[in-house]
Amino acid sequence: MEISYLYTRKRSEFGRPCCFSDQAAIVNVDIPPDPSLADSFVPRDPVHSYVQHSSEMSEHEVNTERVKVQSRGVNHVEGGWPKDVNPCEADQTARFRKKLEKDEHYISVITQLGTLMQHCVKQNNAIDIYEEYFEDEEMIEVEIEPPSAKTINAISKLTSLFDVLLSKRDPNAAKRTATHLSWCPGSSKKLAVAYSILEFQQSTKDMRLDSYIWDLENSNKPEMVLKPPSPLVTLEYNPKDSFVLVGGCYNGQMAYWDTRKGQVPVEVSSVEVSHRDPVYGAIWLQSKTGTDCFSASTDGQVLWWDIRKLSVPTEKLVLDISRKGILKNALGAVTLEFENTLPTKFMVGTEQGIIILCNRKAKTPAEKITCTYSGHHGPVYALTRNPMYPKIFLTVGDWTARIWSEDVKESSIMWTKYHFAYLTDGCWSPVRPAVFFTTRSDGTLDIWDFLFKQNDPFLSLKVCDEPLASLRVQDNGCVVGCGSKVGTVSVMEISSVLCTLQRNEKNLVNAMFERETRREKILEARHREMRLKERARSESQVIEMEEAPAEDPREVFERTQKEYLEVIQAELQRKARAEVQQ
Repeated sequence: MEISYLYTRKRSEFGRPCCFSDQAAIVNVDIPPDPSLADSFVPRDPVHSYVQHSSEMSEHEVNTERVKVQSRGVNHVEGGWPKDVNPCEADQTARFRKKLEKDEHYISVITQLGTLMQHCVKQNNAIDIYEEYFEDEEMIEVEIEPPSAKTINAISKLTSLFDVLLSKRDPNAAKRTATHLSWCPGSSKKLAVAYSILEFQQSTKDMRLDSYIWDLENSNKPEMVLKPPSPLVTLEYNPKDSFVLVGGCYNGQMAYWDTRKGQVPVEVSSVEVSHRDPVYGAIWLQSKTGTDCFSASTDGQVLWWDIRKLSVPTEKLVLDISRKGILKNALGAVTLEFENTLPTKFMVGTEQGIIILCNRKAKTPAEKITCTYSGHHGPVYALTRNPMYPKIFLTVGDWTARIWSEDVKESSIMWTKYHFAYLTDGCWSPVRPAVFFTTRSDGTLDIWDFLFKQNDPFLSLKVCDEPLASLRVQDNGCVVGCGSKVGTVSVMEISSVLCTLQRNEKNLVNAMFERETRREKILEARHREMRLKERARSESQVIEMEEAPAEDPREVFERTQKEYLEVIQAELQRKARAEVQQ
């Protein structure tokens, strides 16, 4: 219990009081005039004196600058999420925010960050980094020079738009094909290459099984050697962890590596639960843990895996387009495609030239195969979606590359000309929606720009004399890697003309794709109408034939013989008239 006593006192009683009173004036000093000092002064005559009782006034003017009020914004990029949180899903981000708000250090950290943010806001108000200083000047259009070629050595032919950075060969004595390339996601200097021989019974007993990770800054020898149980056909970096790779082997097994743990794979799937044929496609999935992937093979199966437990696949799909799930009727998969923005959809390119669109989240296996697209005469070696328009995808097979729309099932909306050499691979440019790359079996790399021209490639580059087997473009779109049949990997740097987004390019490309899609839909509807009419006509003819009475075979023979003789007689008469005229 607190004991207190209150003291009170008026404010007027504080300090020393001031006492004022009326008092008469007191003369302290009286100085009388001194006449003797008058000789030191000069009298002034006349004397004018003015008295003004009004206050003096003055006028001043100041020219001050006007205050301009502007709205400023801050370009805030959201990031810094942990690996197990997908920023695209609202429920995960909301759950993570609630967890942080309950932390005891949350308020102190926010207070500290608020000071930094206030400094940035003041800085942004002081200087406008987006201010246009030369708005009135007209932009000068720079003409793009046509590509030209010059030979710098006896191995590679280069153009003015390209610079070859390096060429790496397989250290193995046997000539193995560079079947797949994968760029390291965190660094543009590392490239993982899978080496194997895909020709039937062409492998030798002394052939090594190794694949390699190359460093562009030191290409004399591989930075790391990967030792799989069987030659690797495909190899992919984990986009969330640059130390982890997953690979598909020639014998159908799946393996994954952690480069921090050495050359030997951390875990390998058993042969009994793996594919029966070579694994031609392996792609990482968007997941919380970052450990999920799926693979496809020519055995007609698509398998889903969790690399933490490769002993058994988590899910399986048989590529039977009759939707009966029979493995012997399944189509062999050659290439696989998955887009993170469409997490439930994926596409498979088959040996029979058919592209299968699948939905993983369907309830039954029959519903997982959504639809099919037919357009190639041979295997589909490449299948990729456009990075800016996911409904548009590119396929490479036989002698052409074709651009498709998901909305048009009957045919592709655009395509390239038929080449003399077989096309082996292709992909889109990550930065320009109208540019894509294709490789040929004669060692040529073609770069297409469909906004510039569609009949011929924008640029063709003779990379090597051997067939090119694989192709991969870096995420920045400036560096291209090509693997050949003899194991040589050539890395090329593209000029800024091909890897810089042009003015209004997105709108033009979108209009082009929509126009071609609309045209194909009209043709598709017209063909469907013609097929219905033809079917109705054929059915009516069948009904008439069934209703008509059966003729006697002798009458049919006599009528046919009579028509035959009439034709012969007319021909003889025509020849006789011709001889008379001559």
